[in-house]
Amino acid sequence: MGILMSADAAAATGTGAFMLIYIVVIVAFIYFLMIRPQKKEQKRMGAMLSALEIGDSILTNSGFYGIVIDITDDTVIVEFGNNKNCRIPMQKTAIAQVEKAGE
Repeated sequence: MGILMSADAAAATGTGAFMLIYIVVIVAFIYFLMIRPQKKEQKRMGAMLSALEIGDSILTNSGFYGIVIDITDDTVIVEFGNNKNCRIPMQKTAIAQVEKAGE
């Protein structure tokens, strides 16, 4: 009877170790496929927005092209089209792409 108990205990320990390894693999999989690319994209967007200057041409998330006229902490004023009266304030987070004025 003692032999059967020790075999059951060993099997339970082996199963527990397998489950632990399985959980670690799943967490690593989620990290490398979901969390890491998102953080990398956030760093890229932060660097792009911190390098934003007056006169840069931008593309908004809604698909409009414009030129930056003024910059504050979290908003920018963008001029759209040839009409100089079409100046709209928007959040920096609405900017999808920046093209520098000199390029």
